[in-house]
Amino acid sequence: MARRSLVLLAVSLTILQVASARSWLNQFTTDGTVRTAYDASGQKVMMLNLDRSSGPAGFNSKEQFLYGEFSIEMKLTRGNSAGTVSCFYLSSGDGDGHDEIDMEFMGNSSGQPVVLNTNVWANGDGKKEHQFDLWFDPSADYHTYTIIWNPENILFKVDDKFIRSFKRYSDLPYPTSKPMTLHATLWDGSYWATEKGKIPIDWNNAPFVVSYRSFYAEACVSGGSCHAGSDGWMHRQLNGAEWGTVRWAERSFMRYNYCQDGWRFPQGLPAECSRH
Repeated sequence: MARRSLVLLAVSLTILQVASARSWLNQFTTDGTVRTAYDASGQKVMMLNLDRSSGPAGFNSKEQFLYGEFSIEMKLTRGNSAGTVSCFYLSSGDGDGHDEIDMEFMGNSSGQPVVLNTNVWANGDGKKEHQFDLWFDPSADYHTYTIIWNPENILFKVDDKFIRSFKRYSDLPYPTSKPMTLHATLWDGSYWATEKGKIPIDWNNAPFVVSYRSFYAEACVSGGSCHAGSDGWMHRQLNGAEWGTVRWAERSFMRYNYCQDGWRFPQGLPAECSRH
């Protein structure tokens, strides 16, 4: 985005910084069965619970954002979580022309890797998934998951490792104008999540519980003003070493890349696939 556009953006957005572990819960509304507690270190934890009768659970930001850096620590369900989907994502809504940035954790059969699905929707154009087998047990401890969204690219990060960069091209759809709400959800994705829906939820393992803590955002909030010169995230792009971690993740842990799925796109792969 041109600097003039960023100046205009500064008139309509404001920086939000949420660094306090004790206050972050106040930034959200909740749906379904959601409980709060304190962990051993005294940090507040939001726990989403899913069973056959309760239905999906989640929390949703009270504010809408246009660009920013968002991170949260998550500890996923222990044991057989096949069929469940745990999410940390941004969305402008459910309409046909919506924008969305996803980090979705697809439950597993005991002993199998948890799959992280990353995806970007722009003006209703999606199907841009990169999926990775996580290289650790995400149910054993908390890990940090981060989305950086700016006018130049969308970056996905797990702990200290960048695993994906989705670049903006001026002639292709990209989330630039629709403010998005931040969500965390836990729901029954049996029709899709585990081995393409082959393994549904076993409700005998319920309740399924996913814990969230230490939410952090430095972002532009719809309706105020924004310091567009905050280069920590507004112009953030990967350096050479960080591109190295992306290649490492792709080489060692990538399960699916939409740019390699000719069967799904018989009329030709999406245009950005030839520009990386």
